[in-house]
Amino acid sequence: MTAIIIQARMGSTRLPGKIMKNLAGRTMLWHVVNRCLYSKTADRVIVATTTNEEDDAVENFCEENNFLYYRGSSDNVLSRYYEAAKKFGAEIIVRVTSDCPLIDPAIIDKCVGAFQKSGADYISNVVPGKRTFPRGLDVEAFRFSALEKACRQASENYEKEHATPYIWENKKNEFKIGAMIKAAPEYARNYRLTVDYPEDF
Repeated sequence: MTAIIIQARMGSTRLPGKIMKNLAGRTMLWHVVNRCLYSKTADRVIVATTTNEEDDAVENFCEENNFLYYRGSSDNVLSRYYEAAKKFGAEIIVRVTSDCPLIDPAIIDKCVGAFQKSGADYISNVVPGKRTFPRGLDVEAFRFSALEKACRQASENYEKEHATPYIWENKKNEFKIGAMIKAAPEYARNYRLTVDYPEDF
């Protein structure tokens, strides 16, 4: 089973509450989830938020919209991904962040398709190497077995604060990392399509 897991929390330091900001009549998180739902390769789309009180709003939003969700650690994003994937029985996990309201389901499917053909444990259009897609179209795909191993063995703080560095840095050479997905010329632009700062919004 392939699941897109979207990490989402209200406590952004640079733009607090950004995932619930109004974009074209809907919240930013609504746009991200609905665009992911257009993926032809994903069986489920799950919002992974935190157990912090401020993220009750995310749970309520998911309940109101019939979106799947999981609540886990606010600091250990790696464990939040692992527990969410485990709860829903995901064998392949696609990581998307909630500040990318223009995420493209076609690019998600391109990455998942390449992942399935490669036999790799991890593949993305972000690392390793020089990225060619605009920021905001970031997609990572990886196996549950790799996520489980990372969750068990990661020891550095940054490896836990982010879901995938332990896997793609592959310091112990224990994973098969696929070649980075490159953008077609019409996609290869130096645009910011992410909402990280007030000026992005």
